[in-house]
Amino acid sequence: MRALVLLIALSTPAAADIAEAVQGQILPGYAAFQAAADRLAATGKACDIKAVQADYQATYDAWMAVQHIHIGPTEEDGRALAVLYWPDPKALGAKAQRALMTGDPAKLAPDAFAQQSVAARGLLGLERLIYPAEPLPADPCPLIAATTADLSRVAGEIATLWGPQAQLLLTAGDPGNGAYLSRAEARQALFTQLATGLENLTDQRIGRPLGTFEAPHPDRAEARASGRSLRNVTLALQAMRAFTASLTPDAPQTLAAFDVAIAQAEALNDPVFAGVADPAARLKVEILQRSIAHIRELAISEVAPEMDVGIGFNAADGD
Repeated sequence: MRALVLLIALSTPAAADIAEAVQGQILPGYAAFQAAADRLAATGKACDIKAVQADYQATYDAWMAVQHIHIGPTEEDGRALAVLYWPDPKALGAKAQRALMTGDPAKLAPDAFAQQSVAARGLLGLERLIYPAEPLPADPCPLIAATTADLSRVAGEIATLWGPQAQLLLTAGDPGNGAYLSRAEARQALFTQLATGLENLTDQRIGRPLGTFEAPHPDRAEARASGRSLRNVTLALQAMRAFTASLTPDAPQTLAAFDVAIAQAEALNDPVFAGVADPAARLKVEILQRSIAHIRELAISEVAPEMDVGIGFNAADGD
């Protein structure tokens, strides 16, 4: 009998995969993001810029703990974009914000502001107001209040709606669950979040400022004005490492590779990737980028089989 139990255990994907990821990582992460956004809305209403900056940093930190999750209510109705619209290569957000600051105040009312372009909202919309690169055309306080209140609303919606979404994942394969017809579908949806999150780190958060050796673009780094470019990479790595550990308890190579990349990021004294134009400093950023790409390769070869993700998985296919 003991041999039979052992055989079943060895042939079954690790039980931690769905429940641990949802209950141990995703739900607490969104609850923490909502709490941080609520505090930010309170300071935003008072428009004490130093206090708003501190709560902005805390809210951005909380978002980075869940930014790799792009399923369910996070993606529905453009909520993820309403939290973080980046990149914005045509500076649409700044243009829309100038119009809002100098235009009809009625557009800053909650219902009206929720209909404004996502490029003018969210964390980076707020960053432009509290870390301005140049003088603003009008008093930013009304727009700061509207932006922080909108962030709080969106964070609350995501946290609330993830309750039903969590149940769909946890009851995958049960009768009546049309979202996930099997536990394998739910596992694959969660693994996709990890694979695409790592890909986004290499291609966007590091790749955009790196550019090419002949044409580096440090000005394209995320959250450059608030000094968060490297911090966002580090926090994303830490969050995805914890997510990986929740998906399967048996991924030693992948977790070790995460530890290497996290240590490299923490040792990189370049908060906004300003050094990508310098050959010596650039090499360290390129090494970090390669380390993150290696994590993704290991996740596909080690974590995916542990989770019984089907043959033919492609992160670009989405969930």
